[in-house]
Amino acid sequence: MSLKKINTVLTSALVLFILWFGAEFILSPETTAPGFGLRSWPSGDGGGFLTVKGIRDIVLALVLAILLMTGHRRALGWVLLVEALAAYGDMTTVLTHHGSVPTALGVHGLTATLMVATALLLIRETGKAPAPPATAS
Repeated sequence: MSLKKINTVLTSALVLFILWFGAEFILSPETTAPGFGLRSWPSGDGGGFLTVKGIRDIVLALVLAILLMTGHRRALGWVLLVEALAAYGDMTTVLTHHGSVPTALGVHGLTATLMVATALLLIRETGKAPAPPATAS
């Protein structure tokens, strides 16, 4: 299997996972939120922050999907690398608010690291510039 196919499968899986997770936070925040890793959740009007998280995830996934579908693979690699910061940020948030360490590392940290690895593979895939055509003298 070629590097391009592997990268496409990995990126597609990430897009679908992020879309699913974002949609779950919008459609069913009360059942999805405990899996985020924090010990306490917003109450009253604070629950709107869960919807904000869901919308953020969906937008991140759609940006990746558009770059993947339009064939901008080098840009996709760089954007995926930057978007991994959101998952590392989620991990840091859980850890600094005394949440679940296994969830912080196993869900957010692992997701972010997979995003970085996929991004680096995409950048490597597109890193070689095509050789200029030979001209006859």
